[in-house]
Amino acid sequence: MKKLLVVLAGAMLTAAGLNLFLIPANVYSSGFAGIAQLLSSILTQYTPITISTGILLFLLNVPVTILGWMKVGKSFTLYSFISVAATTFFLEIIPVYPLSEDILLNAVFGGVILAVGVGFTLRWGASTGGVDIIAMYLSRMKDKPVGTYIFALNAVIIIMAGLLYGWEKALYTLVTLYVTTRIIDTIHTRHEKVTAMIITNKGEELTKAIHERLVRGITSIPARGSYSKEQKEMLVIVITRYELFDLERIIRTVDPKAFTNIVETAGIFGFFRKD
Repeated sequence: MKKLLVVLAGAMLTAAGLNLFLIPANVYSSGFAGIAQLLSSILTQYTPITISTGILLFLLNVPVTILGWMKVGKSFTLYSFISVAATTFFLEIIPVYPLSEDILLNAVFGGVILAVGVGFTLRWGASTGGVDIIAMYLSRMKDKPVGTYIFALNAVIIIMAGLLYGWEKALYTLVTLYVTTRIIDTIHTRHEKVTAMIITNKGEELTKAIHERLVRGITSIPARGSYSKEQKEMLVIVITRYELFDLERIIRTVDPKAFTNIVETAGIFGFFRKD
């Protein structure tokens, strides 16, 4: 229930950032939200068809959800789809109303509010769908970092915004993308893989609990407290950022007193399960 509430709150913040700041200023978000904004603007200006950003965001995510369900993970994809559906709902009920006429304020505050919503959604083991799911699938197929594909798609959004609405709009879009990335980095790691080093008195119980939820290898190293001289165990495990929520919950349940250090992993040599 907590996870569902966080996903819904994240969706509401995402929709608020779009409808109150970015959409009125023609500044574009990252990922599928930005693509939906662009398509909605193009359809409204160049065709007699008018489709809202929320509806387009939902339609774009339908095939991606099917791909994620088959190739990425059922639980992750389910919560991601709930996030997309909730974002669509909030985009439809929150009016598109500019709170400021200053385009820079819209770019910055829109990016911050949207990033808080996305960051907490990621922190609780889901995503806002779209780009994250596609990037994860392509990363596993090509064995390249997730960030490479996310950057490539966002670059397309910036170029399209520049060609259609002038390069000043594109530069403000770049400001929004930078702010969004920095805030998400603060709330939740955007790195593809992380290494967890867990100092615990309950090594065997913790190892068993982790293996029940995550299919990851664990290295056990004997450890001793320098001050207390107490014999402990250090468990070292490399996971993806999408598994971090599950790992944190397992540690809190089995050994709340465990000391855990999470560090970014620049690269891995050897076998690492990608599916």
